[in-house]
Amino acid sequence: MYKFTAGFPEGKKFGLVKQLRRASISIPSNIAEGASREWAKNFSRFLEIAMSSCYEIETQILIANDLGFLNEKNLNELQLTLEAIIKMTLKFRFTLKKAV
Repeated sequence: MYKFTAGFPEGKKFGLVKQLRRASISIPSNIAEGASREWAKNFSRFLEIAMSSCYEIETQILIANDLGFLNEKNLNELQLTLEAIIKMTLKFRFTLKKAV
């Protein structure tokens, strides 16, 4: 995300850029924090929070594209990456729920 937002207009550094970077860091951070929990139910909750960050990013990159900060190629690349992360996280969460 840092690579994609580096070229955003300077005036957006404390708005959209900050939100995108924060949400992108939130995904692996919540997965890591959830992995430290003793029970699968707790881990599943952290995966849910990570998923929320994915959807937050999805909305924000669409806004960035609408504003002309992202080109279609970068938008598509980010959407594909998000889609893969969402699928992996959903499958992992489903597996945890079956284990409980």
